[in-house]
Amino acid sequence: MRKTLLALALSTLAVAADAANLSDVYRQARKNDAIHASAQASYKAGLERLPQGRALQLPSVNLSANLRQIDSDTSAGSKNYNTRGVTLALTQPIYRKQNLETLEQAKLQVQAVEAQLKLAEQDLILRTAQAYFDVLLAQDNLATAQSQKTAIAEQLALAKKSFEVGAATIVDTHEAQARYDATVAEEIASRNNLDVKRRALEKLIMAVAPPLATLVDKVPVSLPEPNDMDAWVKQARENSLAVAVNQALAEIARREVERQRGGYLPTLDLTASLSDSYSGNAAVLGGGDSRSAAVGFELGWNLYQGGATNSLVREAVANKERARFDLDNATRQAELDARQSFLGVVSGAARVSALEQAVVSGKAQLRSTKLGQEVGVRTAVDVLNAQQLLYSAERDLALARYTALLNGLSLKAVTGGLVEADLQAVDALLREKP
Repeated sequence: MRKTLLALALSTLAVAADAANLSDVYRQARKNDAIHASAQASYKAGLERLPQGRALQLPSVNLSANLRQIDSDTSAGSKNYNTRGVTLALTQPIYRKQNLETLEQAKLQVQAVEAQLKLAEQDLILRTAQAYFDVLLAQDNLATAQSQKTAIAEQLALAKKSFEVGAATIVDTHEAQARYDATVAEEIASRNNLDVKRRALEKLIMAVAPPLATLVDKVPVSLPEPNDMDAWVKQARENSLAVAVNQALAEIARREVERQRGGYLPTLDLTASLSDSYSGNAAVLGGGDSRSAAVGFELGWNLYQGGATNSLVREAVANKERARFDLDNATRQAELDARQSFLGVVSGAARVSALEQAVVSGKAQLRSTKLGQEVGVRTAVDVLNAQQLLYSAERDLALARYTALLNGLSLKAVTGGLVEADLQAVDALLREKP
């Protein structure tokens, strides 16, 4: 029975120790991130533009009623009587240029908010990956600082012992002490940075940051497929969601010019009405109850509105130019981002490989330097320098790995192809337990 309980307890601890991977954190962020929730609300609001635009093409029905008490004094005498009436009126637009353009703008606005929502989803993926890797990097830096402090503490103790027996000078002790003090300060800063990065992740997921799965020791950084920067730049130009949003906004601005110019044109409506009225003044022709029905066409034409239409057209033309420049800027930015991300992945793969070799070389150098210290051909300062080079290479390697992975995700995002499944590919590079 004790063995069974022990096994259950150990299995429970093992489950509790399971770390959250990148996809787990993303799903939490998708549920709780305020920025993404705001984007979803904006999307729902934007969808309502279409029924609003269609409503301008449909008939409008108005019901009006009145009740009046009339007291009149004339030379012929005083009269007091009541009037009341009810009117039901229908108006069906037949031709209104501004309404037609508003409907087309509404369709484009729906396209824009759909692209904006997809853009927000990709942004959430990137923000989640950035926050996740920021925590891992902060953990790596703290672990490196702690390892460095332990190693320098050993060298400090050895330097003090050697000085006591006359095998070394006080310079080695002072050098080791200075390095140790600096590493203690670095450990404090690293611990504080880790706390800050965890709080940033907690803000994203609106929960306490869970233990995170860490990268495996050997992270393969794949080159882009195709390995052609121009091909990726072309994809960014054609498929970037930011470009798609600005294309829709530019077309909306163009149609806004046409909509405002519609203010110069006449309008034509079909109208119909039913009315029922009563007047208590029998002297009025038709006094008493009165009913009428009318059907016809109504032509309207605003010939002059104090120059307002001219001003609105000029404003729309200026906004169209602004939208054109915004589209041009978005296109160029997408091309630039594609180039930067592509080069980041390519150079990142080479940098990771070089730093992995640097770590191997640094470890070999540290071993040989310690051996040289033992036989008297190397000093404690040489060992400290070798340790510093090794730990710097390890920190740089950790940063290079995370940066290369982020550049890979950014490259897919700028070409409009980043999806949640891409996070699962990163999950394959993570350990299941911290």
